[in-house]
Amino acid sequence: MLDVQYISIYIACSPSKVYQFASNPENLPRWAAGLTSTELTRDGDVWVAEAPFGRVAIRFAAQNPFGVMDHDVELESGTVVNNPMRVVSNGDGSELVFTLFRRGAMSDQEYAADKAAVETDLQTLKRILEAS
Repeated sequence: MLDVQYISIYIACSPSKVYQFASNPENLPRWAAGLTSTELTRDGDVWVAEAPFGRVAIRFAAQNPFGVMDHDVELESGTVVNNPMRVVSNGDGSELVFTLFRRGAMSDQEYAADKAAVETDLQTLKRILEAS
């Protein structure tokens, strides 16, 4: 069993607005620097990006009415990292929840750094959406 942390953030926007923006792979460079800050290229159902840790292939959940934004990130090593992500209604806004799994032999420091990167990305997403 893998260690897991749930990282959640409130966004003062409708779930549909959060979903529409955050589920669009072309918007990732604007808010997900922990994954990529460069433009993604599409190859069929896979999006390719330059991540801070190397070239990655990203597969996203199909568009859906449930707020599911799961995505698998395949590292250059061939390791696939599953990233469950959801947006749900919370009062007048939304709650976005990212599930962070500890991978393999990740040290405590690496896991903490991974968590901090996700938190930073979600704060950026919040700022962008609440400003628009």
